[in-house]
Amino acid sequence: MTLSGRIIVVTGAGRGLGQAFAEGCAAAGASTVVVADINTAWGERTAAALKEKGTEAVFLPVDLADPASVEGFAAAVAKRCGHIDGLLNNAAIATGIGGKTFEEIDIETWDRVMTVNVRGTWLMVRAMAPLLRKSKAGGRIVNLASDTALWGAPRLLHYVSSKGAIISMTRSLARELGPDGIAVNAIAPGLVLVEATEYVPEERKRHYVEGRAMQRAQMPDDVTGAAVYLLSDGAGFVTGQLLPVNGGFVFN
Repeated sequence: MTLSGRIIVVTGAGRGLGQAFAEGCAAAGASTVVVADINTAWGERTAAALKEKGTEAVFLPVDLADPASVEGFAAAVAKRCGHIDGLLNNAAIATGIGGKTFEEIDIETWDRVMTVNVRGTWLMVRAMAPLLRKSKAGGRIVNLASDTALWGAPRLLHYVSSKGAIISMTRSLARELGPDGIAVNAIAPGLVLVEATEYVPEERKRHYVEGRAMQRAQMPDDVTGAAVYLLSDGAGFVTGQLLPVNGGFVFN
């Protein structure tokens, strides 16, 4: 479960679950954590906090909706680090988009969610693959799916569809990158209590808690251990897998 000596990139690491992932990687001994986020203030804050605790950290901005931004980010990582050992694709649009039926979702919002959550994840993997292939420790990719794609959450079709695509993408990427010794897996958290989910109605939050085998709220730290494991040597022969981390709300 150690990430000693590894260089890890975490997207969407400026706040919430992404910040928790960055902190978890640092606590597990990562030599460098690259904090990627579209929001400069958030990203710099996370990187500064990691540095205060003794971890080498750098913030580099990226907009997953902009292919040129993703390529520029990869070039900046290559210049600074030379290679990476792990990529944690956490960034996604999740805030403030729920509550509408499939008939009420507007095309602009649908396209924006798909552009960032699906195309953006693909673009990031494509841009970072050359740096992962240079890893002597064995490259790792962890994609953030969601258990909404496993139980078919209503009034959230665009997000659910995007996370279903991430699950399928993970399996295909595992086969394409397997010959390079790169493991690709996905985590499907439940409803995690972070800033991005503050808008979720209390009724939906209760539905999650009451439906779990472990009936309590899910916090960021409940998910970070699974991510660290999949980025570590311990998961070197685990690939193409989906790991639900939701207290038993759904079983895979």
